[in-house]
Amino acid sequence: MKVAVLGSGSFGTALASILATKDFDVTIWTRHDSLAESINAQHVNARYLPDLQLPANLKAGTDVEAILSGAEMVVLAIPAQQIGGVIKEYGRLMPGKAPIVSAAKGIEEGTLRIVSEIIEEELPESHDPGQLSYLSGPSFAKEMIQRIPTMVSIASHNQNTAQKVQNAFYTDYFRTYWTSDVIGVEVGGALKNVIAIAAGVADGLGFGLNTRAALITRGLTEITRMGKAKGADPLTFLGLAGMGDLVLTCTGDLSRNRTVGMKLGQGKSLKQALDEMNQVVEGVYTTESAYKLSQKLGVEMAITTEMYRLLYENKDAMQVTKELMSRELKREGI
Repeated sequence: MKVAVLGSGSFGTALASILATKDFDVTIWTRHDSLAESINAQHVNARYLPDLQLPANLKAGTDVEAILSGAEMVVLAIPAQQIGGVIKEYGRLMPGKAPIVSAAKGIEEGTLRIVSEIIEEELPESHDPGQLSYLSGPSFAKEMIQRIPTMVSIASHNQNTAQKVQNAFYTDYFRTYWTSDVIGVEVGGALKNVIAIAAGVADGLGFGLNTRAALITRGLTEITRMGKAKGADPLTFLGLAGMGDLVLTCTGDLSRNRTVGMKLGQGKSLKQALDEMNQVVEGVYTTESAYKLSQKLGVEMAITTEMYRLLYENKDAMQVTKELMSRELKREGI
């Protein structure tokens, strides 16, 4: 099977690596000539994963038209804030009957669209919407390439598509489950990054495991509320794309969102924190979009609101904590 992977960041490279180990004909599209050369010649993504060896049969290139031509599956590993622009520019080149798998997580600035809404609205009408699917779950790119056992969800409105993509990605170290709840998987994947920033802030302030557990639990409540408002199945948030991804992102040292939060908790400005990062930190952009979406839909999201004020209104991190802890007492529930 010929597979085109659009996006040469760490996660796109990890997904491409998995598919290449199954002897598929996999090519990564990148805008950087030097990155394509490092993958093709040294079998290393020198820009994002310099210490990890990639499969020798994995290729990369900068000619998106050639890479998409004849592709039997397309993987979109583009940051959420850029995916709409990429589809507008190159959607006409994507084979209309080939499965398209999105691995992006986030809520678009301005439009407040989750990734599935962006793709469904921006793809040309010639594309079969039944071929769309969405991959999410607790999965760090580095561990995927190292073949550490990992499990994810594949969501699609079309069961045949979901199962086809499920089988394409399945290996003895990368287990896949399918679900029809596209909205739930998308909301969980987007909002867990916001809560992970909060968990990082708590760690940066020197708080303990009690605080982290509380943020994860109450964060899941917020995610579920938003999911229900968007039409998701609440049970999805107890699975891999919900609780699973949330726990990993809030606790793992490889989490970019948690890392930024830690820097903020230690007193650094948002600009300083982001300048020290090598890749896009989706949660920063999603925080603003999630806050505005919660206001639009009338969904109570206390943690998200305070993260918005911290990131975009320069509110003090300790004051954010005090605000969360001094809220009106209420019954626990969703």
